[in-house]
Amino acid sequence: MRTALETMIHTLRHRGPDGYGFHVGNGIGLAHARLSIIDLMTGEQPIRNERGTVWTVFNGEIFNYRELRAQLEREGHRFYTQSDTEVIVHLYEQHGDDFVQHLNGQFAIALWDDERRRLLLARDRTGIRPLFLARAAGRLWFGSEIKALLAVLPDRAALDPLGLVQTLSYWGPVDPTTVFRGIESLPAGHLLTVEADRREMLTRYWDWRFPVAGAECGVRGHGSIEAAAEELRALLIDAVRLQLRADVPVGAYLSGGLDSSGIVALASRFTSTPIRTFGITFAEAEFDESVYQDTMVRHLGTAHTTLRCTPRDIGEQFPALIRHVEAPVLRTAAVPLMLLSRRVRESGYKVVLTGEGADEVFAGYDIFKEAKIRRFWARQPDSRLRPRLLERLYGYLENSPVANAALAQSFFGKGLEAIDRPVFAHAPRWTTSQRALRFLSREMRASIGPWDPLDWYEQKLPRELVSWSPLARDQYLEAKSLLAAYLLPAQGDRAGMAHSIEGRFPYLDHRLIEFANRLPPHWKIRGLKEKYLLRRALDGLLPPLIQQRSKQPYRAPDHQSFFHHGAPLDYVADLMGSERIRAAGYFDAAAVGKLVDKCRRGDALGFADNQAFVGILSTMLLDETFLRQRRAAEEQPHSP
Repeated sequence: MRTALETMIHTLRHRGPDGYGFHVGNGIGLAHARLSIIDLMTGEQPIRNERGTVWTVFNGEIFNYRELRAQLEREGHRFYTQSDTEVIVHLYEQHGDDFVQHLNGQFAIALWDDERRRLLLARDRTGIRPLFLARAAGRLWFGSEIKALLAVLPDRAALDPLGLVQTLSYWGPVDPTTVFRGIESLPAGHLLTVEADRREMLTRYWDWRFPVAGAECGVRGHGSIEAAAEELRALLIDAVRLQLRADVPVGAYLSGGLDSSGIVALASRFTSTPIRTFGITFAEAEFDESVYQDTMVRHLGTAHTTLRCTPRDIGEQFPALIRHVEAPVLRTAAVPLMLLSRRVRESGYKVVLTGEGADEVFAGYDIFKEAKIRRFWARQPDSRLRPRLLERLYGYLENSPVANAALAQSFFGKGLEAIDRPVFAHAPRWTTSQRALRFLSREMRASIGPWDPLDWYEQKLPRELVSWSPLARDQYLEAKSLLAAYLLPAQGDRAGMAHSIEGRFPYLDHRLIEFANRLPPHWKIRGLKEKYLLRRALDGLLPPLIQQRSKQPYRAPDHQSFFHHGAPLDYVADLMGSERIRAAGYFDAAAVGKLVDKCRRGDALGFADNQAFVGILSTMLLDETFLRQRRAAEEQPHSP
């Protein structure tokens, strides 16, 4: 077993370059690659309890470990390290499986109870840290990345058609599905227990939940919107305070938007020296936010480092991203973040705070305002004035989907009669992204069978969702799809851990989410002003230019990153060529060829073409990186 553990853990050295640790017992093998952030001297994992009967390895941070430790010591537990990891084994002794309810953190935990011959796997509430598993040869294998499982289970290097079509539709596979056949993802907010007799039980211990529509806490619950803003500010301050805990310096990402600027402003309250910030700039005005970064840097006096990213940089580093993400992606935006994490590491930092999550928690994206307008429009579907409100959205896009009023009304007007459908808000987005399914080969379509992305997703939703407000329903889907399936894995964990950088997400503190979920919808979107209460909570901390700035989602050049003077990069020409497309078997070679020609000419201006191109290319890179070698080995004639 030790040999298998070493094989697996060595694939994860980028996640933990500071040393390896192992525990092999009767029926269990644990391995850990350490990124030392808390308790640099004695925090090596695996970590045990006093009697050596409970062992754990975990990836992530427990931010409230000091408070938990103090309480556990009062209850008689003895500690032998100063690490946050050790509270896990003692909390389990004290509370059993309910120990996760006491954790404020981001984590993937494996815990072994030697006396009961029992394994417990747990993943944090929102899915910040990944945890994958596979069953083979009577064993349960698990790891923080799929490549660790493939190292000992090479037969699992096969693409799962359902995982692929989910990714092409929803921007990422939906837990527990992955794009590898026979490999699962432990869903966020879940525990998996495996008993001595091999019985398994999967339990949800937390989820995004909202009150029945009309029962949200408004003025009666908080006294006034001013009181609610004060309560929110106090929660934000405490979340940032906890997430600044580390025995190494903590930096912050600064895009220049409201979310990251708010975190940096709050973090500045808890440091005696200017906080180190890091940001991305682009030559293309459509993507560049440097003027806003500069405004915040002058306002707070931060020591700021920028990474200038070009389309060529993105194209050349895209294969490395797919190797880390281990799934296709529909956008290139994770590549600059991966390159920024390298710059952070070169600057001597291991930890950064980020503003991710605020848009899901406080309804910041245009998709929420778009759905609000479409519901308003649906009350008078023949109105010519109501759909004109869409023109107030997507102002940051050079090729806005609402630039042509007639086309916008035709596109966004579809499905207006289904305003009570849970997927109402997401139907336009998923209709756009799933156009990539048209490029699937006949064989791939046949292996999937009849499949409608909207119907399929609705069947996965909790029953009580229909009783929530329309905005609450929209937020739930956004948290479960874009955030959990793409942003946190691709732009979060994998982009950072590619260079051993831990991202921390104060807006995803579960106390903050639970507070926000109880708010009335109009405290989140006032008219068409997004994140209204968050702006009120940050009042006085930010310059007016930032405080009142409308949301501009972080984006990067897509298809144009893969062509130089009209010619595709070498690996793009190879992987997207008809021979390789046919050999892989996932896509129709003739259809892909037409798309490549369109991109080469610079005619792929819309979301659908861009997402299809990036999705197909990243699928081919996944195939090249993880699957092709195994296929070649299977095709080799065997000796008699």
